[in-house]
Amino acid sequence: MSDSRAVSGDTSNFIRDIIDADLAAGKVSTIITRFPPEPNGYLHIGHAKSICLNFGIARDYAGYCNLRFDDTNPEKEEQEYIDSIRRDVEWLGFKWHDNPFASDYFDQLYHWAVDLIKQGKAYVDSQSADEIRANRGTLKQPGNNSPYRERSVEENLQLFEGMKNDQYADGEHVLRARIDMASPNINMRDPVLYRILHATHHNTGDDWVIYPLYDFTHGLSDAIEGVTHSLCTLEFEDHRPLYDWILDQLETPSRPIQIEFARLQLEYSLTSKRKLNQLVNEGHVSGWDDPRMLTISGMRRRGFTPESIVRFCDMIGITKKDSTIEMGVLETALRDDLNARAIRRMAVINPLKVVIENYPEDQEEFFDGANHPQNPELGTRQVPFSREIYIERDDFMEDAPRKFFRLSPGREVRLRFAYYITCKEVIKNEAGEIESLVCTYDPESRGGSSPDGRKVKGTIHWVSARHAVDATVNLYDRLFTVPNPGAIPDFHTALNPESNVVMENARFEPAIELTDNPIAYQFERLGYFVSDYDSTPDKPLFNRTMTLRDSWAKIEKSQ
Repeated sequence: MSDSRAVSGDTSNFIRDIIDADLAAGKVSTIITRFPPEPNGYLHIGHAKSICLNFGIARDYAGYCNLRFDDTNPEKEEQEYIDSIRRDVEWLGFKWHDNPFASDYFDQLYHWAVDLIKQGKAYVDSQSADEIRANRGTLKQPGNNSPYRERSVEENLQLFEGMKNDQYADGEHVLRARIDMASPNINMRDPVLYRILHATHHNTGDDWVIYPLYDFTHGLSDAIEGVTHSLCTLEFEDHRPLYDWILDQLETPSRPIQIEFARLQLEYSLTSKRKLNQLVNEGHVSGWDDPRMLTISGMRRRGFTPESIVRFCDMIGITKKDSTIEMGVLETALRDDLNARAIRRMAVINPLKVVIENYPEDQEEFFDGANHPQNPELGTRQVPFSREIYIERDDFMEDAPRKFFRLSPGREVRLRFAYYITCKEVIKNEAGEIESLVCTYDPESRGGSSPDGRKVKGTIHWVSARHAVDATVNLYDRLFTVPNPGAIPDFHTALNPESNVVMENARFEPAIELTDNPIAYQFERLGYFVSDYDSTPDKPLFNRTMTLRDSWAKIEKSQ
């Protein structure tokens, strides 16, 4: 076993205990796992948990993990989703051993279905979908046998071959397992294994007009690939008897075991592909990679790091019981990571001009600014200063209370890296709105301290107007206003109208790279930011990844 557990912390859990026991008992030698998404949408934070688990276990036990696309539903699957899934897994830092499609196994799956028919364990049912559903029974009542359940093996083989050879219309027949219509587990009540579907498949084209269902495909695909431990979320626990039944009836290359774990349920988010699809298709977000979406691509665009997501998955652990994780846990993992790596810069997102009247008009100077206060190896940059600067509008208050320690008339504050300034005059327009401030500076306070020892309580950031770069900033926040939007009959009513506030007049210091790049910035006193994919040197666009502090904590406490 490798020592990579030590890198990510203690990752012990009940699944690893099972694997340790299987290895000790000689049941397995090489651990093989798989991450098997259906390519019908983009991956989200819930998938990240499964990715970290499956790939992490394979890594830690010197085994391997396949990225398998369970692509048995051609009407919903697209190449776009396949490409995005591959990109997301690689971005998270994982490498797959093999990248098969379940559709690669269609020939073998068909032959196994024929084998079940020959054994008398599968039959062709000619009931409609509604009739099958009505005869299935309920949790308290057993189902009714299909009138076609006792068809002969020969007739079933002939009908199934006809289904394959495109002799029937969609829905005219299905292939069902013959198990037990009185089973207390509804999944065992003669489940459908194959249906007729005239749809072009992204991988097999028009070669097939019958497609296996997930429950039939999944375990057999695991067996073909030699998967030792098939790790699924808890909603598949009731499907495990069917998973085992199918494998028990057929001669397969290997015998995987299915183990279930709790799926990720995160506050203030949706992880239902159907509902995420609604958000995209109805225009509530700009796309699957909208930075407010907790899709992996959306999180990447917003500025999340792969390390913070992997760390979050380590922090929440693997359990057998469903629970809801506080959004603050994810945000803490991100803040901790960005605090350590983000380059510091000054930016003003809601600017207010300040004219320093006693500073020479033609003068400019430069201050050394640390790129990271805790990491001197990252060096410094030159921060320009001139007579006119911009400060945050929130850093000035005309009628300030006693405990307001920023700028107000007659009050002195420290400019980060630069000088003490004092507000002397407030300039307003005809509507009475503040347009600019007139201040003076103390030339003896260069660097942020005064020779006479006087102290100021407030320090504010700023940007030199002469050197400033104009930019637009997206102030992203949580997409929903309630912890569990999925529980609301109409989750649209919980959409946060303030989830993206666009600031079009931001000003940056010049030492900021303006186009798409992996550099995370901490804009001092404002939060963590990253350039958007659409950012250009002519039209810089930055996304706020996260605030410096949890602004939701007080809101939640007051509710």
